[in-house]
Amino acid sequence: MSTKKIDIYPKEECGVVAVYKQKQAANLVYLGLHALQHRGQESAGIISTDGNHLFRFANMGKVSEVFSENKLRQLQGDVAIGHNRYSTTGSSFLRNAQPIRMESKFGSIALAHNGNLTNSWKLRLELEKEGSIFQTTVDTEVIVHLLARSKETTFKAALIEALTKIKGAFSLLALTKDALYAVRDVNGFRPLVLGKKAGGWVIASETCALDIVDAKYEREVKPGELIIIEDNELKSFFPFEKCKESLCIFEYIYFSRPDSTIFSRPVYDVRLKLGATLSKEFPVEADLVMPVPDSSTVSALGYSTESGIPFHIGLIRSHYIGRTFIEPDQKIRDFGAKLKYNAIEAVVKNKRVIVVDDSIMRGTTQRKIVKMLRSCGAKEIHVRISSPPTLYPCYYGIDIPTKSELIASTHTLEEIKKYLRVDSIAYLSIEGMSEACGGGHNYCMACFDGNYPVPLDSDSADSYSNQKTLFEEYEVEEN
Repeated sequence: MSTKKIDIYPKEECGVVAVYKQKQAANLVYLGLHALQHRGQESAGIISTDGNHLFRFANMGKVSEVFSENKLRQLQGDVAIGHNRYSTTGSSFLRNAQPIRMESKFGSIALAHNGNLTNSWKLRLELEKEGSIFQTTVDTEVIVHLLARSKETTFKAALIEALTKIKGAFSLLALTKDALYAVRDVNGFRPLVLGKKAGGWVIASETCALDIVDAKYEREVKPGELIIIEDNELKSFFPFEKCKESLCIFEYIYFSRPDSTIFSRPVYDVRLKLGATLSKEFPVEADLVMPVPDSSTVSALGYSTESGIPFHIGLIRSHYIGRTFIEPDQKIRDFGAKLKYNAIEAVVKNKRVIVVDDSIMRGTTQRKIVKMLRSCGAKEIHVRISSPPTLYPCYYGIDIPTKSELIASTHTLEEIKKYLRVDSIAYLSIEGMSEACGGGHNYCMACFDGNYPVPLDSDSADSYSNQKTLFEEYEVEEN
């Protein structure tokens, strides 16, 4: 049985990219996936079409590791979709890599999905009882089987029918030999944006993927919207029952790149305001403000600007950690943390330091960072978190640890302070976070307040307590 230790930070979900009517479409999708690498590093895949055939290649690893010039050359056609994966359901095996390709009465079909289906366990069991045989352990395959079993005579109708049966979060791309489809769930949990490029179209999880291929941002794909691009004509439909939008607020706090615009607001602006609001709510006298790089850098800058306390880089983060590494035989204390971070003694020695981070999950890495700063001579350490305490897991496409592993769910603020060995700690309030993220939208804050917009089926809630083992694996697979 393959097991994987849950990390101490929330994990990225997935990234999707589609390119329509562009020469060497697969190359452009490759670039888009590279821009979205932060959303998933376990596997990457691209499926293209020349109007007659669907060509697929996927493998384990980062985008630059998966695709060679020769592989991209074989992905023929002027339409393509791609996917970066981080598994929120199913294990990290090659057969779980997306996009998924299938043969059906509608011809060849490919699907790429970002999100998490909250009723996939229930649907999978029902489908298996009816004779379905699953080839993967990803929830996306449930959609494939619903499509295959549909009595509808067109792919559009079958897709709509299948999507009305699923619950949860999905920003979905579908590709046939004739058309490209993009659809976002009615709650709008995960972002999806539409861009235009030289007579064609680009669709992606974030605008940074549009920028890298010189596509012009047009608008967001709206919650509950189905876009079909066929014969170079874009058509928009709203075939699903409307409900209150629930945009994932953690996209602003942590996941999306700061150079992206999502939910109609620049991520950079939101993070700057998160830090400024945090400074207003929890000021403290200090000599410098420093981030835990990289996702907290802009929030720390906002805190520094608002407080007038100088901003410094007190930690260096390594960007060259591969999928695997060899730990030395002679154990180095806090090896994992030192592999990722190193403190700068010249910056923090004899200083009162404010450390800004975007969130704390289990607190283990934060404790090791504090220890590094202490060993470099920091006189005082004050931790400030640019989000509220994370109290609950997420079921909509983010791998946040179980409730029992979340330190804020099991410990008081004073206990967390003692565990981290800091002089003070404070979290941004829910009200401050909401104000910083701006009005005009309704956000999902379930990981902070426990109010889940799409409830879990009562008989499957226990199965979701650890999303990584939703479908258990008892197979060893060579990569």
